[in-house]
Amino acid sequence: MTEKHEGPIRVDVDLVKQLAELLDATKLTEIEVEDGDRRIRVARKAASPAPVAYAAAPAPAAGAPAATLPAAPIVEAAPADHPGAVKSPMVGTVYLAPEPGAPTFVSPGDKVAAGQTLLIVEAMKVMNPITASRGGVVRDVLVENGQPVEFDQPLLIIE
Repeated sequence: MTEKHEGPIRVDVDLVKQLAELLDATKLTEIEVEDGDRRIRVARKAASPAPVAYAAAPAPAAGAPAATLPAAPIVEAAPADHPGAVKSPMVGTVYLAPEPGAPTFVSPGDKVAAGQTLLIVEAMKVMNPITASRGGVVRDVLVENGQPVEFDQPLLIIE
């Protein structure tokens, strides 16, 4: 049985500041440390030098059986605000593969190069290939095959 803690979460502000400085110095976007009875996670947007969110989770009380701590919630930027978001240049229907039954152009985890076709947006019976503006790794595909899309709608994210 886990014990419920009442009152405000005690946060070591100096430690959070040190972790934020470490994020800046190492160009990381997220760091998590665990020290005995506390776990702190600091994260930020890739383009932002300030931390986006932090959380500390208390450890189980002494004598209580060890329990898995829930992951600290991180405030994620909207996909449209992500610096690696690939957005639709037009209104149309998105296709993730070159033809029905064929493998998709890309999947989460795939490495892509600048200029590589990521998907197709059909508009007015014209198939428009959407290509990567830069190389990286596909983090998320935000649309489904055959889904209607709007202008400037985020389609996928490359990190």
